[in-house]
Amino acid sequence: MEKSYKTEEIYEILKNRVVHLEYEPGLVLNEEELAEEFNVSRTPIRKIFQQLNADNLLNIIPRYGAQVTSVDFRKMKSIFEVTRQLDPFAARLAVERIQPHQIAKLEEIMGRLQNYRIPDDYQKAIDDDEIFHKTILESSGNPALAEILSKLHMQTERMWHYSEQYIDSINIFTDTLGELLEALKEQDVEKAERSARLHIDQFVEKIKKEML
Repeated sequence: MEKSYKTEEIYEILKNRVVHLEYEPGLVLNEEELAEEFNVSRTPIRKIFQQLNADNLLNIIPRYGAQVTSVDFRKMKSIFEVTRQLDPFAARLAVERIQPHQIAKLEEIMGRLQNYRIPDDYQKAIDDDEIFHKTILESSGNPALAEILSKLHMQTERMWHYSEQYIDSINIFTDTLGELLEALKEQDVEKAERSARLHIDQFVEKIKKEML
């Protein structure tokens, strides 16, 4: 018997395919083929296309279909301008609210990151970077902030995947995230904000240098 997928499950699968560049920018998704793949009618697929359109991951083009959006650093500039303000704020809140089990989770992630090698483990590093940020958002204790940043992080994570060829050292992850982890353990608000912002700035400067 074929598995029956829930709409939420299909959304997560398709979102991850776009973010991880399994669906390349410009690709037109076939509604009928996806309905067949997930053993559902075309109605939930249309609904998911609308959700991904709201996430700025798909463009809905009348009489043409749903096309995966492009990855454009110039367009991403506005997103990074927002995240470099909100991510440090999330880090500030996390300093005050993070729990011991969340610190332990961040330490596990950092341990893995320190053992990764570029380029072989680049995709694993991005995945752990995203888990690190999700843990910070959870520990901030602010659902509204977490919702806003989660949507923005979909775009920035996609940029990380797109920029694989330009990243040549694991230090772009470990240096600033390691400092952020130290700040959380030391309950140092200023250090936490600084390292969270620097993590973004170093990546932006790297891809700006390579892509522009």
